[in-house]
Amino acid sequence: MRRPRPRRIALDLPGLIGKNDILRLSGGVKRDPTVETWLTDGPIALRSIAQKWFVQMRQCGDDVRELMHDGCPVACVENAPFGYVNSFKSHVNVGFFHGAALDDPAGLLEGSGKRMRHAKLKPGGEFNAAALRKLIDAAYLDIKARLGSALPSP
Repeated sequence: MRRPRPRRIALDLPGLIGKNDILRLSGGVKRDPTVETWLTDGPIALRSIAQKWFVQMRQCGDDVRELMHDGCPVACVENAPFGYVNSFKSHVNVGFFHGAALDDPAGLLEGSGKRMRHAKLKPGGEFNAAALRKLIDAAYLDIKARLGSALPSP
């Protein structure tokens, strides 16, 4: 005989409702040698795509830091990630940690998660490079705004 499951009760912890949740990653530096190694490894067609768009993230501002997270290069402001590149068998993803909040009039972004979205780039494939540049800039500005409005830690 199955036992009835206990009823779930939502927790309302003081101070968490309405709080601007920002993923934080430690260890970001101006130029990470492991990121450089990752960007120079793999098939040339995919490598060149990943390099191009990660360089675009690096160039967003002097406050951009980078690190490897979950096996791929991630661009951060302070310790808050805003973008990443990842290489697969036949494509490269250029992703955004708060991509669901970005305006995407060109319809480049894919994904259905609560926050993250990515653009899938294939060698020789056509896509709107100007729109992707705008998304990268928007993601950078978005994380800076989120950091500016984040509640201070006690």
